[in-house]
Amino acid sequence: MGFPDQIVRTVELAHSPAKVWAAITTAEGLASWFGNTAEIDLRPGGDMRMTWKEGFAADMRVERVEEPTVFGYTWPINGLPDDDPRRTYVEFTLEPVGSGTRLTVTESGFAQLPADAHAEAFEGNVGGWKSELGELVEYLDAA
Repeated sequence: MGFPDQIVRTVELAHSPAKVWAAITTAEGLASWFGNTAEIDLRPGGDMRMTWKEGFAADMRVERVEEPTVFGYTWPINGLPDDDPRRTYVEFTLEPVGSGTRLTVTESGFAQLPADAHAEAFEGNVGGWKSELGELVEYLDAA
């Protein structure tokens, strides 16, 4: 039996695609809902770095930028050693819906992990996306 390879979350936002795009692709936006600090070179191959107050940091690589509809990056898998080359791929897809935006987040690449690492990384990120997308909604609604 194989492991689930991806997490998919969709949220309907009462904000324009341009506003959602800025929240997910700028250092200011990302630091307001996702991490505590952010740096981003918004081009395929560009570097991206997020840090959190808890002492965690993630170095990422921008993989896909199709403004204003698709943004994707790769990042380290939680629970693996810092020098492990395996990454998951996260893709945000924005679709205009009425006066708002349907945002779908897909994170894939979990099937490459052994059972123990898969359980920790997959379940951790399932909960993480639920929490982070809730923070995105709060950030957008407050702005």
